[in-house]
Amino acid sequence: MMTLSDTWFDLFGLSGLLNPFALLIGAYLGWRADQPGKLWIAGFAAAALSLILETAVGLLQLPQPISQDAGALAMFPFRFVGGALAGSAAYWLNRRRTQG
Repeated sequence: MMTLSDTWFDLFGLSGLLNPFALLIGAYLGWRADQPGKLWIAGFAAAALSLILETAVGLLQLPQPISQDAGALAMFPFRFVGGALAGSAAYWLNRRRTQG
């Protein structure tokens, strides 16, 4: 029987795919996007900016709000997907709001 390690739980949880900073950044950029092609940029920016924010908090020696086991290179693709999904949802909601 195979089980997932704690690292995988971190990657699919609050440290990776469901990171609140990445979701907020992706949703904001998706809301502001005027073309669906810009959602890739929203996902990339969400992943990059959330990792930069987390590093800045660590350099200031403030307590980390979310503990993690994985490194930045492992978290980037998961945050990218989470940010792109949040951006897509926000883009869709904004388009429905302006059409109706």
